[in-house]
Amino acid sequence: MTKRVLIFGGTGFLGLSLAQHLEQRGFTPVLVARNKVSTNYKLVLWDGFSLGDWLGELEGAYAIVNLAGKSVDCIKTPDNCDLILRSRVDSTKVVGNALREIRAKPKVWVQMSTAHIYGDPPGQWCDEDASYGYGLAPKVGEEWERAFWSSKPRDIRGVVLRTSFVVGKNGGAMRSLSRITRLGLGGKVGQGNQGMSWIHQHDFNEIVYKAITDCRFSEEINVTSPNPVSNTKFMSTLRKALSIPFGLSSPLWLIRLGARYLFNTDSELAIYGRYVHSKKLKELCFEFRFPFLSDALKDIYQ
Repeated sequence: MTKRVLIFGGTGFLGLSLAQHLEQRGFTPVLVARNKVSTNYKLVLWDGFSLGDWLGELEGAYAIVNLAGKSVDCIKTPDNCDLILRSRVDSTKVVGNALREIRAKPKVWVQMSTAHIYGDPPGQWCDEDASYGYGLAPKVGEEWERAFWSSKPRDIRGVVLRTSFVVGKNGGAMRSLSRITRLGLGGKVGQGNQGMSWIHQHDFNEIVYKAITDCRFSEEINVTSPNPVSNTKFMSTLRKALSIPFGLSSPLWLIRLGARYLFNTDSELAIYGRYVHSKKLKELCFEFRFPFLSDALKDIYQ
């Protein structure tokens, strides 16, 4: 029998990368998404908030991975803020509703969350026991996780992945950062001391695989490398990986203008940050393939 894993929100950068990773480990990925894309994997459409034909794919599935949610890489208008929250909470609730409609339930539900839940505490390191921050991102993270725990049936193991910035080859924010750096603008942002917690896409995928197969993985886990760096260090390491000899630093006023009018996104993604580490991954003796940023970026760009 095939071990089907349903990946909700599976047609984005992370979903497609995860599907390939799980397939290599003997699973059969099924992607659940709002829109059709060209893919070699089975794709089932949904609207993200109501039951539909995709319900049948849940019957007898081995696991669920829920990555669904509107990208935060946008200008935070009231409408976008509303969509960022609703797309995560509503999709999580409807998955829970669907699980109550089937007989052969999955063994585990792996749920995406965000390390932004800790806010942006200056100089403070955040593990899984840290308090939540203040603002849109922490509020979204808190509501997202609340929806998960209230929707998950008791007989299904649940794992929440509080994920930091994923460094990857084929998408995500690294495309914009690489473009900025190649234009000679890859210096520090502001004072450059804001924390950048990150994880290589391979290690993210492997943590999801472990969460599916290892019963010791449960509850909330910070998904982040053991070596976060400052913004200054991140940008200098990126310049070195791209063989760019210099990078102009950007004052905050320039970042705010450029983010809005050149990249159509929110400047807070660059201005603020946090130092996150995972007490639980250390306790679980998880072995990172890319614990250091220099090796992670070298893998991506070489």
